[in-house]
Amino acid sequence: MDPALTFRFDNTYARELPGLYVRGQPVPVASPHLLFLNHQLAGELGLDVAALGRAEGAAVFAGNAVPAGAEPLAQAYAGHQFGRYSPQLGDGRALLLGEVIDRSGRRRDMALKGSGPTPFSRGGDGRAATGPMLREALIGEAMHALGIPTTRALAVAATGEPVYREQALPGAVLTRVAASHLRVGTFQFFSADDDTGSLRLLAEYTIARHDPDLIGEPDRYLGLLRKVAERQAALMALWMNVGFIHGVMNTDNMTISGETIDYGPCAFVEAYDPQAVFSSIDRGGRYAFGNQPLIARWNIARLAEALLPLIAEDRSEPAMDKAVAQATEVVDVFPELYRAALLAGHRAKLGLRRATRDDDATDSVLAEDWLALLHQHGVDFTLAWRRLADAAQHDDDRLRALFDDPQAPDAWLARWRARCALEDAGADLGEERAAGMRRVNPWVIPRNHLVEEALDAASAADDMRPFDRLLAAVRMPYQESQEQARYAEPAPASVTARYRTFCGT
Repeated sequence: MDPALTFRFDNTYARELPGLYVRGQPVPVASPHLLFLNHQLAGELGLDVAALGRAEGAAVFAGNAVPAGAEPLAQAYAGHQFGRYSPQLGDGRALLLGEVIDRSGRRRDMALKGSGPTPFSRGGDGRAATGPMLREALIGEAMHALGIPTTRALAVAATGEPVYREQALPGAVLTRVAASHLRVGTFQFFSADDDTGSLRLLAEYTIARHDPDLIGEPDRYLGLLRKVAERQAALMALWMNVGFIHGVMNTDNMTISGETIDYGPCAFVEAYDPQAVFSSIDRGGRYAFGNQPLIARWNIARLAEALLPLIAEDRSEPAMDKAVAQATEVVDVFPELYRAALLAGHRAKLGLRRATRDDDATDSVLAEDWLALLHQHGVDFTLAWRRLADAAQHDDDRLRALFDDPQAPDAWLARWRARCALEDAGADLGEERAAGMRRVNPWVIPRNHLVEEALDAASAADDMRPFDRLLAAVRMPYQESQEQARYAEPAPASVTARYRTFCGT
């Protein structure tokens, strides 16, 4: 293999967590070629971009060649899927190649998705279609540009082979990079078997990898639960503040690191609606947009249950009762953590820069009333926030144009301006406030209809140009320009009403 294709693997997961994986090999494909290569991410990882773009790179990213130092393995995990517990799920179409130390000294997982069957495939073919793999690349890059912790695609390689779902579709393999692939479901895997020894090994590994400040602390397992809750509360607030719907928040899709993972039936709200559901498999609305913080807390409770044998000093009834009380406190404080993170985000989006705790209730109501106004009038979530920045500069026209009744926002705008005036001390800080708001309120998101348009062109016509243009736009979400105006426009309401997303398996 080309020596330039050196990944500097250091595979602690394979060395330190026996029993939590099954070794395997990717299944070669007929005709690999690259559809997408993430030059920026490759640079972060210290990889040779030119070498990766050649045929040898495509062979690696399709699974036809395993790079030196890789130790491919399918990870084991359990999980609650739509509330129902499955004791063994695992990587049914993915292989962790290994861990790479990037230029900043961070340890990053590198995994293939769609690389063929594993012992966890449960009768599936282990393959993936081009559209879902490109979706993961596109949405991951959009989330990264929005400042939201996320796994990212390093590459998508076409296989030259069809995959069969309801119809034959072109196949592809995704190479995903993550802080780790440790999930709530990873802990559930050992907890379900009451394997405290292996559970402790996993927890110590996780602490060393993600929370090294807890190493050796007497209450480190409870501390780990707190850290995960804090990270997930912050992540939920970020999701809600950009209108992102994950679509399938099972416990095996919640990372310990706090990164967003698995972009299956995901979407973005357009006309603001807390009950928005686009996933074709979420028939009951369990993972509706407004339910996401509640589900995150539910998932944290499942992690708490898994960690109880470690949090308790022993298995005596008093020790277990104490552990339950301590873990319950973490679960119960999650809504407060989320609300604090959400309010901080709302203040930035509203252009409020200075606040005290005395302002919390007022500012929360102000933000909630703004969202209620958007919901009542069916206003586009993203553009409403963006046009509020124009209103900070006394230009209300573009904001009013989003409402069916142009006078509808008047009363709320008066309250908002009065709140802004409290911290402006008589100065006209409109331009400064608007600039700050435009740094946190995106103009471009991956509009659902444009995502589908790009994926359809790539899959049906082997035309990557719509994908590349959309990718360029979502990588610059805060820059407003006439050239990119098409990417800021909502879909017609009739399109959004019937829009459905699919998990891609």
